[in-house]
Amino acid sequence: MGPLIPANGLNLVIGLFLGIAFGFVLEQAGFSTSKKLVGMFYGYDFTVLRVFFTGGLVAMIGVVAFAHFGLLDMSLVYINPTYLWSAIVGGLIMGLGFVIGGFCPGTSVCAAAIGKIDGIIFVVGSLFGVLVFAEGYPLFEGIYWDKFLGNVQMSETLGISQGLFAFLFMAMGAASFLFTQWVEEKVNGKPNPVLQPKKLYIGFSAVIFLVGLSAFILPNPEVSKPKEVKKEIQNGKIQAAMITPDELALRIINYDNNIKIYDFRPTEEFEKLSLPNSINLKIEDLFRKGSNKLLASDIEVKKIIIADNEKSALEAEEIIKDKGYKNLYVLKGGMQKFADEILNFNMPANNIPQNMLATYNFRKSASKTIAQIIKDSKKSNVIVKEKKRVLGGC
Repeated sequence: MGPLIPANGLNLVIGLFLGIAFGFVLEQAGFSTSKKLVGMFYGYDFTVLRVFFTGGLVAMIGVVAFAHFGLLDMSLVYINPTYLWSAIVGGLIMGLGFVIGGFCPGTSVCAAAIGKIDGIIFVVGSLFGVLVFAEGYPLFEGIYWDKFLGNVQMSETLGISQGLFAFLFMAMGAASFLFTQWVEEKVNGKPNPVLQPKKLYIGFSAVIFLVGLSAFILPNPEVSKPKEVKKEIQNGKIQAAMITPDELALRIINYDNNIKIYDFRPTEEFEKLSLPNSINLKIEDLFRKGSNKLLASDIEVKKIIIADNEKSALEAEEIIKDKGYKNLYVLKGGMQKFADEILNFNMPANNIPQNMLATYNFRKSASKTIAQIIKDSKKSNVIVKEKKRVLGGC
């Protein structure tokens, strides 16, 4: 899935210009003024809520859309880990500081950058707070690391699909815009001129609600992609490079370091019997964070995809290919055929065709050799265990 920045060397350059643009937008939105920022707490100005809510909504729909069209690899997206008690305590401290000081850390830098004294004082206070935390870390360490919940996503926590959560979040955004407008009018005793004419603002909220509906049109790739691939396999539209059980056996016997085996069988089957230099994966693992580290990036390495049967291996191969990997081979007939023709091969007692004699002799020898190799290398094989997110409890 292609990066949005064409070269690694441009990361800092793009980041610099994005930072300047972000700071400009903050200042133009009035976020360098503490009176406007704290207006949200007193009910007379909800600009802060509207700006950040809009930013979150745009980013969410963008991520869903880019992931759906293959422009963003979600397995590479970093999800901030959640430590419950430090998040609660930190949120309370920041909220209190926000109300008292009139800034959050980001907006204080914006205010300081244009020379506002209160913004500069707030930045100095933030640095002092960082120093206190660093020096007193042994005292805070317990609560800092307590109640680890993992890399939590709201859709998973609520047990709903990503599309449904996106829609609900957009609906909540549209409703909050209308509600905050009503609150402002009540508190200020007059309509907000920025939000006039009222019909236009209501229309804008309706557009947000309709955009939320688009999340259902752009389903989660982890669910939609396997279904799409299975349908293509059933229609005979998938073609992949194959490797026969005999060729794979020969490469194993010769200790070929130019191959890497990806085994998509159930974990219990992999634990009973696994080929040398193999790693056990599930289809879901290909969509998760760190999947790129599991797949050999060296283009010269032959990536052998195996499963119980050929169709299951084809499904995994197509998803890996869609992530941009090359040099992929599917084990012909699946692991079942490899077991029948190699691992459990029995030489026919008689009537052996002359043209198959060499093949049968190879298989007979290979069955014993590979059995020993498997025994010697069993400890080196890797099982990718399913990561379970802790969602509460003690």
